[in-house]
Amino acid sequence: MQADPQMLRSIVIVGGGSAGWMTAAALANAVGKSIAITLIESDAIGTVGVGEATIPPIQSFNTRLGISEADFLRATRGSYKLGIEFVGWGAADSRYFHPFGTYGADFDRVTLHHWWLRERLRGDTTPIDDYAMCWALARENRFGPPVDNVRDVRSTHAYAYHFDAGLYARFLRDYAETRGVRREEGRITHVARQGESGLLTAVTLDDGRMIEGDFFVDCSGFAGLLIGRTMETPFESWAHWLPCDRAVALPCANTGPITPYTRATAHAAGWQWRIPLQHRQGNGHVYCSAVMSDDEALGVLRDHLDAPAIADPRVLRFTAGRRRQAWVGNCVAIGLAGGFLEPLESTSLHLIQTGIERLLLLLPDRGHDPLNALEYNRATALEYERIRDFIILHYHANTRDEPFWRQCAATPVPDELAYKLRHWTGSGRLVAPQDELFRNPSWLAVYLGQGLVPDRYDTMADLRAAEVDPPAQLRRLRELMRAAAQTFPAHDAVLARFAPQPAA
Repeated sequence: MQADPQMLRSIVIVGGGSAGWMTAAALANAVGKSIAITLIESDAIGTVGVGEATIPPIQSFNTRLGISEADFLRATRGSYKLGIEFVGWGAADSRYFHPFGTYGADFDRVTLHHWWLRERLRGDTTPIDDYAMCWALARENRFGPPVDNVRDVRSTHAYAYHFDAGLYARFLRDYAETRGVRREEGRITHVARQGESGLLTAVTLDDGRMIEGDFFVDCSGFAGLLIGRTMETPFESWAHWLPCDRAVALPCANTGPITPYTRATAHAAGWQWRIPLQHRQGNGHVYCSAVMSDDEALGVLRDHLDAPAIADPRVLRFTAGRRRQAWVGNCVAIGLAGGFLEPLESTSLHLIQTGIERLLLLLPDRGHDPLNALEYNRATALEYERIRDFIILHYHANTRDEPFWRQCAATPVPDELAYKLRHWTGSGRLVAPQDELFRNPSWLAVYLGQGLVPDRYDTMADLRAAEVDPPAQLRRLRELMRAAAQTFPAHDAVLARFAPQPAA
């Protein structure tokens, strides 16, 4: 059978880093050598490279590529992640945990959080965290994958990873090049377009080489070389909702056990990340430059490191938002070229992953049907906006007393977020759609963790309380989780067994 003459013959990826090499690896895995794939990057142009924390769907990305977990952790010096601990987002000493997986196990038709709300209004001060298997493990620095038995409380947690994003890109480069991806070194000095259609046809490098393509993927980071500078796609700023526009990153040595969770600590004009890897600890301070200078932000970060810094600080400048269109003509933007949301909920690499997945589902031929781009842009916009709203919730629901935080709390929120908040504050109802990245347990974690506790709950709880004995059921669930956590090994021991690393 003859090949379709309209089939793409070549794809050009502009930019390396996590976005470029994740795209190259996934395309090579999906289409083999039937389409020529070229990636252009320059060693002289640095990458952002601080996307070190992830969420559970990253597992499916690696699995589709046939990458074993042990090989991945060894190559990236990674560790496991059960969720995020938030510190100081209410009172200065407040803490809560956003777990992966679910809260406990429903023991009745009334969902667990309504029983928790009912007992809280009756004087029970047990935090909702105590009903998350992820937290039962995380606070003990233990880890193990969930068991394959839905009747076992040890099946209710999920996990992701912390890893060195630069090493991950290097690992995927080897993977992609082995499968036929060609890497070209150089800076792009010119982009050629067809006069009538406006489609991209080729890029010229600084040494005069011209590289042609049928389809182009812009992974050039904040520069947006193709999608922004060439296709002139506008950028929609969300700075009025998410005013932080700087981050300073500064790694330090690990101290003590490698914790299986990320930490996000609020400061006067932003927040600090703490990400433990096998060979070091990633740290960074995200802040608002209108309130705090770069030097002040670095000082805050240095004052809150667990150990002395082991590298020079890097300051990153950004604006929260996205391109109005991620796909224009025969060009799609993936990663920072398409948009940016601060890494509060570790979504940077996930947005790369889903961008790639949508591209594979909608991969065009050389006819470039505009319906492909239309659907890609619709789905991408919806995903970005829903993640944006979840991040806004953290700022809106804060109860800190600094001017920056008071302003964040007072800023009106987007309509869909306002709708969710009305349901929650009015009746404790969770209404996150099932196709949303952050589902009901995630919203529950932030609502309750930051003090948004409704004074009503499902009336069915009162109707069924006599049959259920909720205090006894909740107590039993807590005891089961504490006991179950003790059956898992220490996180450090798991890493030593499956992904040992030489000294850095």
